[in-house]
Amino acid sequence: MALKRQSKVDSGFSMSSMTDIVFLLLIFFMITSTLVTPQAVRDLVLPKSDHQVSAKPNTTISVTADMRYYVEGEEVPFWKIERRLKEIIEISPDTYIALHVDESVPFSVVGKIRDIAIRNKYKLILATQGK
Repeated sequence: MALKRQSKVDSGFSMSSMTDIVFLLLIFFMITSTLVTPQAVRDLVLPKSDHQVSAKPNTTISVTADMRYYVEGEEVPFWKIERRLKEIIEISPDTYIALHVDESVPFSVVGKIRDIAIRNKYKLILATQGK
């Protein structure tokens, strides 16, 4: 006699419940890890300095989009920039020169001012200004 089973056993495995558990565990560990601060970080002794470094004085040169040159907020023709910088550096030799240039100014202008700084051994910082 050939008897057949009425119910078949499904050999597949549903992973949906397993992914739910993993997701919940992930959230649990993420939350608890932010609440725990290691003891080593609290006990860390950072070095302290006895000397404070003072900021170096800055002189600004600005070049606008319409090719106007300003040294310390005062409009100066290009040919007087080097003379004006020499006057400022004589007063304070540790001065840094911050060059603020509009984006539309050709790089050749920046190069000319850079050449003045290199020729006189000035410390130059370049910054561009957006529109």
